[in-house]
Amino acid sequence: MKNNGHPSRTALMSAAARAAHLLVDDAPSIFVDTLAQTFLGERAEELLGYHRAYGSYPVLAGARSTAVTRSRYTEDRLSELIGRGLDQYVILGAGLDSFAYRSALADRIRVFEVDKPATQCWKRAVLSETDTKVPPSAVFVPVDFEKESADSLAGHLVRAGFDPARPALISWLGVTMYLTPEAIGQTLSVVSGFAPGTELIVEHLLPAGLRDAAGQSYAGLVMAAAAEQGEPWRTFLGIEEMDALLLGHGLRPVEYVRQRETVDASEWERTDALRPFELSVLARASVPSRRL
Repeated sequence: MKNNGHPSRTALMSAAARAAHLLVDDAPSIFVDTLAQTFLGERAEELLGYHRAYGSYPVLAGARSTAVTRSRYTEDRLSELIGRGLDQYVILGAGLDSFAYRSALADRIRVFEVDKPATQCWKRAVLSETDTKVPPSAVFVPVDFEKESADSLAGHLVRAGFDPARPALISWLGVTMYLTPEAIGQTLSVVSGFAPGTELIVEHLLPAGLRDAAGQSYAGLVMAAAAEQGEPWRTFLGIEEMDALLLGHGLRPVEYVRQRETVDASEWERTDALRPFELSVLARASVPSRRL
């Protein structure tokens, strides 16, 4: 790359999983991210090579299942909300998300990508070097939460053009497991201050006793690797605990969706290695008209 920015390991692994889904898994595709491979930049051959060679290995297949189901659910919900007139989408921990650059819906909504400056530096360089058009609707919001508190998030978004008086969809995927419950709560408090009707989709990991065998096996392998890479998993929440956390910070829980429930049951009748497993849950919550 022509810059010193580097995306997090998490951002790279998630993009690689979405890209590999189109290369190694069979139809029907659960989620089609046509730019994920491009966003891997110079790491594409290396990272996709693992999936091509060992695609049925449980950790790699599990990574693909997780990445594509959470993206599918979130963008399906986003499409519904855009149809109802929603025009603001905030991606917390955006990483190498490509919605703003590939979706036909992107010109109907303002997309605010929030992430560390280094990850955004990498992404912007890849966009430039591959002549990928950055639409006027896409806004980069660099925030380093290691140096700033979550309370600064609202200010950064407003300065970038976000209108806190109008509803938005906030997605927060693949992040909470790396944070403390206190840090998660701080961000939830910020979101609860946005306009009534705002929705949040946030992913959380289940504690060991609530996982199935496949989820426990995946967690055992990936958690150790993440810790070695300096990104340890810190927080695991059952649905009741997440419910209490959301309610305690002014948000109304709407539904909890497991991997199996993100798509129609027929899409799990597969001939490849993708299988739903019990480890991650997508919580959908809203900002109520009256604070709870």
